Amino acid sequence: MAWFKKSESPGTEESGKRPKAAEGLWLKCNHCREIIYRKEVDRNNKVCPKCDYHFPISVQERVALLADLGSFKEWEAGLAPLDPLSFSDSRSYKDRLSAQQEKTGRKDAMVIGEATINGRRIALSVFDFAFMGGSMGSVVGEKICRAADRALAARMPLVLITTSGGARMQEGILSLMQMAKTSAALGRMREARVPYISVLLHPTTGGVAASFAMLGDVILAEPKALIGFAGPRVIEQTIRQKLPEGFQRSEFLLEHGIIDSIVPRKELKDRLARVLAWFGGARTGNGTHANGNGKSRAP
Repeated sequence: MAWFKKSESPGTEESGKRPKAAEGLWLKCNHCREIIYRKEVDRNNKVCPKCDYHFPISVQERVALLADLGSFKEWEAGLAPLDPLSFSDSRSYKDRLSAQQEKTGRKDAMVIGEATINGRRIALSVFDFAFMGGSMGSVVGEKICRAADRALAARMPLVLITTSGGARMQEGILSLMQMAKTSAALGRMREARVPYISVLLHPTTGGVAASFAMLGDVILAEPKALIGFAGPRVIEQTIRQKLPEGFQRSEFLLEHGIIDSIVPRKELKDRLARVLAWFGGARTGNGTHANGNGKSRAP
């Protein structure tokens, strides 16, 4: 006589169903390769508690971390790219754009607008890396220029948050032209002594790194961000030499004087507020941002 009977309860293989495993509770750090509890990372502003690696965050999360609550007002949300070259590889550019627009809910990889940081009015531009790797096409360049022009007209600082794989190959020379176009717009700001603060995230590479990303009056970066023109593997294959440890990471760039400071994510808003205060921007009741003589100062 059997002393027990194996029942075919729901969730067993005998009933044709597999037990449901808890998914998404753990993740692997891209830097230290440790397995980390996801909720612990989320509580830490999506920063690895083991090695301080900064995981990517969305545009919405970035704006919420930096801008005063409810202060961000988006500009030019409807500006959308075309396909002037009728480009196609494994898929047409039009199809890629449609898929990315459906996935992200935005027209292209750049969000611009106006916000305040601790009451100080700024123009804010944020890359969306989820949209084609934050690649820079004609719309991204145009939005940066429009943000710079508005900042210049209102004499308020421009803060540009960059994470990008570089120029967008599907737009060819039209994409590369944005390097000169955006640099010229920022040059006009510099001539007028209106501050431009560049914040570099992981990764910032290609034509973006070779143009406006490195032109800030103040250049800040998150820890361990990869920043450079060509990737380290491409450079090693080209020069046939082993690169130094940590080459092109923000710590290496700070040591060599290319950036001004490395700022952890949770400290970035306060650091930006201090930089804006140093430039002389005053907090006023009517939302204007100016020095006592109505002019901004650059370093």
